[in-house]
Amino acid sequence: MLFGSKSAGVSWLVVGLGNIGDQYEGTRHNVGFQVVDELAERAGVPVQKLKYRALTNTAQIGGEKVLLMKPVTFMNLSGEAVRPAADFYKVSTDHVLVISDDVALPVGKLRVRRGGSAGGHNGLKDIIRHLGTDQFPRVKVGVGEKPHPDYDMADWVLGKFQGEDKKIIDQAVKRAADAVELLLSQGVDKAMSRYNG
Repeated sequence: MLFGSKSAGVSWLVVGLGNIGDQYEGTRHNVGFQVVDELAERAGVPVQKLKYRALTNTAQIGGEKVLLMKPVTFMNLSGEAVRPAADFYKVSTDHVLVISDDVALPVGKLRVRRGGSAGGHNGLKDIIRHLGTDQFPRVKVGVGEKPHPDYDMADWVLGKFQGEDKKIIDQAVKRAADAVELLLSQGVDKAMSRYNG
């Protein structure tokens, strides 16, 4: 641990991406928020302190002290929340774990990554821009491709899960939270080998 006995320190940021506001609840783009909520519920802490342009709280997860974050900046400005928190806690980028939706993955499929491009995701793009690197771990949750090429991407990601997809995503959120716990306790490789199958 970087901070020795300094109890205020955290060793990880765990950032769920989404858009703030009732109208965005349950949408494909808000899966990252759902995973943070699941982790917060397991840890018994509400994520509601407004700091670093995010709803936050500290929690013990996977044996690590982490800052859970749900940026309130809107998706495409997520880096404006992540960077100040990373600077304040002196957390290196390989300890900034970002949880996001991914339209390139089938609904409910998980993909754990050590780093890499934003893949067209505006939230990830902004975090990469603010951190100055794409080398930070992430857990991506598949939300499925838009139904046909002409379908507007914004309409798709801001749409809500329906029927069977809703059931699948509820399970995926729990599995994504498991993946975060494993990544924090045993490392990225372990999480990748278990959840990228």
